[in-house]
Amino acid sequence: MPNDSPATTPTPLGGIRVIEFSHMVMGPSCGMILGDLGAEVVKIEPAPAGDNTRRLTGPALGFFPAFNRNKRSLCIDLKRPAGLALVRRLAAGADVLVENFRPGAMDKLGLGQAALAAINPRLVYASCKGFLPGPYEHRAALDEVVQMMGGLAYMTGPPGRPLRAGSSVNDIMGGMFAAIGVLAALREREASGRGGLVQSGLFETCMVLTAQHMARAAIEGREPEPFGDPAMRKPWPVYDIFDTADPGQQVFVGVVTETQWRAFCAAFGLEDLLSDPDLAGMHRLAAARARILPRVAAVFAALPKPVLMARCEALGLPFAPIAKPGELLDDPHLLASGGLLPVDLSGAEAAGGAPVRGDAGLPGLPIALPGGRPGLRRQPPRLGEHGREVAREAGLSEAEIAALIADGTLALPGDAPVAE
Repeated sequence: MPNDSPATTPTPLGGIRVIEFSHMVMGPSCGMILGDLGAEVVKIEPAPAGDNTRRLTGPALGFFPAFNRNKRSLCIDLKRPAGLALVRRLAAGADVLVENFRPGAMDKLGLGQAALAAINPRLVYASCKGFLPGPYEHRAALDEVVQMMGGLAYMTGPPGRPLRAGSSVNDIMGGMFAAIGVLAALREREASGRGGLVQSGLFETCMVLTAQHMARAAIEGREPEPFGDPAMRKPWPVYDIFDTADPGQQVFVGVVTETQWRAFCAAFGLEDLLSDPDLAGMHRLAAARARILPRVAAVFAALPKPVLMARCEALGLPFAPIAKPGELLDDPHLLASGGLLPVDLSGAEAAGGAPVRGDAGLPGLPIALPGGRPGLRRQPPRLGEHGREVAREAGLSEAEIAALIADGTLALPGDAPVAE
């Protein structure tokens, strides 16, 4: 599989140059979104070993291939003056810089927003941080941290057992909000001619996710029940996961309007519930869940999973099989709609040490634009893969590039030490 595929159609951010100093998920998500939309993204990695995210294992094994497509890699030693000088030359001609390091880290390198604005006033400088400015801004943050302190873990788990969501939801959304901020700043730059600082906060991202529950707490004057509480009050008679006749196969089904309820009862042999005056109206139906659900569960348990799903689809009911991540690699809708991009996973092979498929269909951006869905122009880069060409674009001569390679300032593929 070729690592780079030139774009064949115009892209919304074509011509926008982005420098990305990031690792893990939040910053790379921002850079990936901009790259998917057509920006030319150069990922700056520390020489000689590159982004530590390449070597993560376990639940983090997929971080690098999932969030680093449509980028080029420049592996450079920023502790050397020549390496720092090269990056500053890139920044002088860039439109956007994305970073997600600890507060003050970029300033110590001489690459903070104020320093780079002095050489490129048009630069949009996007900082992805744990917290926006305030009392918490110097704390270390992870997705897990902000899920715990932001109410999301409380709302996800059962009572007394806070549980993080099964994805890096705040990191990914935080990167998305940073990208939105970048787009707004680029639009503003058209009028002002100047860039500026864009900030996205991991904790503040979690607040967006928790806002609906905060509003409910304010309205009711008490804390809401977690979603993991079996006794959680639900506003609909059916909004649950059910067993089917196929062992271990479950389906979520929702019945959320009175019209749906009438059709549901008629289709599943529950007509007697329709004539019950105690079940007239959605409020009464919701209050009678303890009576209704055993009846529904018994009906569903006698139906094979495909039969149950087909009947729900025919009725127009909200329903979903309980899918596992690996099953989604072959999801027919994602395959047919262009929602899966053929991403090379070989960069994760060395990281985990376990057998990895050479490529897999990973989700693209969940949007369709007038020109179609954003696609894959570049595979996740090999470490330092584009070092020579990026250095040339910055104006360095072949002799200068050779000198940077010779003294270890610029690392190319195969230069990184092998992990033990």
